[in-house]
Amino acid sequence: MKKILSLFLVFLLTFALAACAGTSPETSPEASVQPSEAASPSDSAAPEESASPEPSMAEKLSVRAGFLKGPTGIGASYLMSQSEKGETALDYTFTIESDPSIITSSVISGDLDIAAVPTNVASVLYNKMEGGVKIIAVNTLSVLYILENGESIQSVADLEGKTLYATGQAANPEYVLNYILRQNGLEPGEDVTIEYADASELAAKMAAGELDVCMLPVPMSTSVLVKNADVHAALNLGEEWSKISSDSTLAQGCIVVRSDIDNLDAVVEGFLKDYETSVDFMADSANLEAAAQLAVQYEIVPSEAIAKAAIPDSGLIFIAGADSIKETLSGYFQVLLEAEPKSIGGALPDDAFYFKSA
Repeated sequence: MKKILSLFLVFLLTFALAACAGTSPETSPEASVQPSEAASPSDSAAPEESASPEPSMAEKLSVRAGFLKGPTGIGASYLMSQSEKGETALDYTFTIESDPSIITSSVISGDLDIAAVPTNVASVLYNKMEGGVKIIAVNTLSVLYILENGESIQSVADLEGKTLYATGQAANPEYVLNYILRQNGLEPGEDVTIEYADASELAAKMAAGELDVCMLPVPMSTSVLVKNADVHAALNLGEEWSKISSDSTLAQGCIVVRSDIDNLDAVVEGFLKDYETSVDFMADSANLEAAAQLAVQYEIVPSEAIAKAAIPDSGLIFIAGADSIKETLSGYFQVLLEAEPKSIGGALPDDAFYFKSA
């Protein structure tokens, strides 16, 4: 009997201890969801925030995109703004450069997935990398101007006997200039002396009145016009191109993607959606004030005054789709092939160059 009573008392004691443990503040259901009286406002808000989390950037596909200071950077300024707000289809890391060769090298090395490059460089990359890149959009039409401090140049023929300072040696601008000169009966280096130099250096000297004639792209050309009222745009090389090659378009900028990136189709689809929205915003004259502010914010253009003047002349355009891109570029590539084969990598790119989703 004593043994039974002892067991009974042990049972009661064990039950009591378990009951006390079950009602402790640290383990009771009510205590676990109540903020402590000493908790900070941020602490007490944390459970509420985690209850319905917003989609995080980590859930989006990541892409490394490179643009150039100038028209391609201008066109991407709204994209960069929206990316910072988390309002884009993809999670972006941006690289902005003034030297196209840096962007090109980063594409070849695999440090960039998507990049803005001159159209002829896209063909060079395709041939050099044996199909390692594809073109997904055309984004820039003609942006080259010949500026004059004076009034003697009314046509290309008026360049005869002059010294023309220019930017873009061994690149798109040189090939375009040479073709236009030759089609107008002028031989580069003989009938027209051409001195190549850095665009920033030329813009500074032209604005200071130290040069008479130079060739510059937007927005460098725009900065000169804003700073020196005696300088004017004597020739628009896009217009001059159309006069001698009506069946081709002087499309100078495009977007390429590496063919070997993960989730290629999804990345291209997301990027094109984001980028088209950006180009449309930046090119819309109703948004000029805001667009200029964004171009300055991302250090694409040095001042809002220059940005406002440059954006309308930046040749911003969005052309996507393999057939549309090929139609836009094939005539231009044919002209470059005949004028200087190395300018497009020695051969016309085949149809696989123009991106099509699987």
